[in-house]
Amino acid sequence: MKKILIFGVVIVALLTIFLFSKNSSASNFENINSVEGTIEIHKSLTCGCCDVYSKYVNSKVDVNVKIFDGEEPDVVKERYGVPKEMESCHTTIIGNYFVEGHVPLEAVEKLMKEQPDIAGIAMPGMPMGAPGMPGSKSGDFVIYAVNNDGTSSDFMRI
Repeated sequence: MKKILIFGVVIVALLTIFLFSKNSSASNFENINSVEGTIEIHKSLTCGCCDVYSKYVNSKVDVNVKIFDGEEPDVVKERYGVPKEMESCHTTIIGNYFVEGHVPLEAVEKLMKEQPDIAGIAMPGMPMGAPGMPGSKSGDFVIYAVNNDGTSSDFMRI
């Protein structure tokens, strides 16, 4: 009887830890999680860092994440209005916005909370230490707001 009680307490403790750890990471992104529909990540078949970024997003949010492999990156970027100077290796679509590159979810959360009248946000290139990228972060990540006319300005720094 004592072993059954101890076993039950251990199971309850493990379930509690599991439930709270999942909810705590997701609750940090409540505005992302309130998006209706799916988050789409458009990437090439051969991009390993895009796979890692996709797993990062999928592990942090409760919204369904759909991965589109193999589309021509230039076609997707053109379809959503990503300026050439803002390009990276993959394009994410969330709500009415594009998110270009290895943008940390904190910036996406800000985007979804504020809902500015822009086309999307971008972090050009493939900065070391960014989500999905190897190495250590060596300075601020600069995320740009891309206006509907293709011009850009600083959105935030992380």
